[in-house]
Amino acid sequence: MDYQAINLNEKFSLLHEQWSPRVIGEMNDYQFKIVKIEGHFVWHVHPDTDEVFVVIEGEMVIDFRDGQVNLAQGEMFVVPKGVEHKPFAERECRVMLVEPRGVLNTGDTESDRTAANNVWI
Repeated sequence: MDYQAINLNEKFSLLHEQWSPRVIGEMNDYQFKIVKIEGHFVWHVHPDTDEVFVVIEGEMVIDFRDGQVNLAQGEMFVVPKGVEHKPFAERECRVMLVEPRGVLNTGDTESDRTAANNVWI
């Protein structure tokens, strides 16, 4: 067993693309992913799972068809399964996602923003 902490700043420094989540750890069947975001994402839904957004640095908005939630550094939000949403960040934002292994970043929507899945950094 390798008892070594995962340094989030170090991991984020290895990310060079936006909207491309990378796995940094696993717990049971869940993955912890980090992603840099800026601009608009696509409307999408995860029909079978909730999705957790934890803002590590910056600010972001998650739009819903009937409202929105604003998130700042140190805040998190759980998007319930089956709820259509669209993340947005005016300036680059660093986010940790927590979701089951195998979940695509665009859910059930095919897009040029669909990232390769299960890529570790």
